[in-house]
Amino acid sequence: MEITFYGAADTVTGSCYLLSFEGRKFLVDCGLFQGSKAIKERNYGDFPFNPSEIEFLLLTHAHIDHAGLIPKLVKQGFKGSIYATEPTVELAAVMLPDSGHVQEIEVERKNRKLRRAGKPEIEPIYTAQDAFLALPYFKKVEIEKPFSPLPGLEVTFFDAGHILGSAMIKLTFNDAGITREVVFSGDLGRNGRPFMKEPETISHADLLLLESTYGNRVRPEEGDLRGLLKVIIEKVYRRNGNLVIPAFAMERTQDIIYILNDLVENKEIPPVDVYIDSPLAVEITKLFKKYPMLFNGEYQEKLRHGDDPLTFPRLYFSITQEDSVKLNNINRAVIISASGMADAGRVRHHLKHNLWRKESAVLLVGYQAQDTLGRKLLDGVKQVKIMGEEIAVKAEIYHYDGLSAHADQEELLEFVGKFRQKPSLIYLVHGEEESRLVLKKLIEEKYQVPCYLPHYQETIPLFRDLTGDPEKMLIDKGINLLKTKKLSANAKALLEKLIGELEN
Repeated sequence: MEITFYGAADTVTGSCYLLSFEGRKFLVDCGLFQGSKAIKERNYGDFPFNPSEIEFLLLTHAHIDHAGLIPKLVKQGFKGSIYATEPTVELAAVMLPDSGHVQEIEVERKNRKLRRAGKPEIEPIYTAQDAFLALPYFKKVEIEKPFSPLPGLEVTFFDAGHILGSAMIKLTFNDAGITREVVFSGDLGRNGRPFMKEPETISHADLLLLESTYGNRVRPEEGDLRGLLKVIIEKVYRRNGNLVIPAFAMERTQDIIYILNDLVENKEIPPVDVYIDSPLAVEITKLFKKYPMLFNGEYQEKLRHGDDPLTFPRLYFSITQEDSVKLNNINRAVIISASGMADAGRVRHHLKHNLWRKESAVLLVGYQAQDTLGRKLLDGVKQVKIMGEEIAVKAEIYHYDGLSAHADQEELLEFVGKFRQKPSLIYLVHGEEESRLVLKKLIEEKYQVPCYLPHYQETIPLFRDLTGDPEKMLIDKGINLLKTKKLSANAKALLEKLIGELEN
């Protein structure tokens, strides 16, 4: 079996792994790239592989950085099955069309400027209609029930505890008479979160592909957010301002509602109106209520006592654009709107109308990718450009990392420690360079399991000894550079000479 890293390598987003098994090709995830302009450019143009040659896709969960390029994959010729858990299939059915719709709106806004400038117009990566056309390819699979999409290959999904329906994926196959097991962690959840159960324990893996988003960080306790929300809401209420919370429509929004519900029920905050300005969040909240059996005991206990954690007085859902526009002229409110990194969606309008107001505040929750608007605010810039307009940043900016649905450094180490038989090698993916390097050092010191940091578009035959002969590693790296990088003639000649000397 061979793997090529077409995403979430050297970066956090764009998860996509192409695997070749006995001449057959399949994918694990097919996500949208988010972050810097250079990274996002990877979403345009053709895939670096032929979609029509891909026989099936295994989807870990419905987050856009894991599923967001599936409509484009289908549009460019993919005709296979997309295997995912039942909640993931249902979430994808609302999230992917929404993603297409957001792209259409953003592209139309950009095209108006391009037309005025006499420049060529651009097209969205895909449309809402493209997303709808991809949905028939989805097939539901059960957690911990093995199935065989190809002869000789067994696939099992396990609860990853990250978001509703999220899964780890284990591949079991025969390699030269030896049974091999490869585990994709997907995105791992945290311990002790609202709603979610903790990630399942997998006893054995020969190879592990492990996410490393928070490989260099330990987050604060959940209780800190409850106190922080209380303090900020009291401040903006007293100053007649608003609290704007950029939050992903899935999971993050529901987590915040859960905490606000508790604050409201215990009368610990002033009587503010809370607006969820996201049609997508409304649909996702409905799905949360459909699957109470998948959540933890605390959530189910609340329901048994007649307390719906997703409902409280003065909580309103803004559906239409007209509903959203009305929020431009309100005060003493909490506005929760997507996207979570403030790079797209309705939240940009609310930031445009509140960032310049010193009486207002912005609370960033969770990870903010490099070069996103959320990251710029987190880094303390004094002015930002939103939809072509320069906006002064006078509102108070707060950040809370503890609400992230990703396991932190301690939880990632704990996850590795739970394997009764440790992997022989761990590939660290889905993380920035510093996170991967820090986590690599800790894992190797604590468990003596070698870790490898794959690079974008790197192809690796599984089960070769990447941590063995250093000269062989240099040869492999050199060959990969020749394949994947545009090198100058001099650099190419020097590299070919070095490879030749090492091979001799």
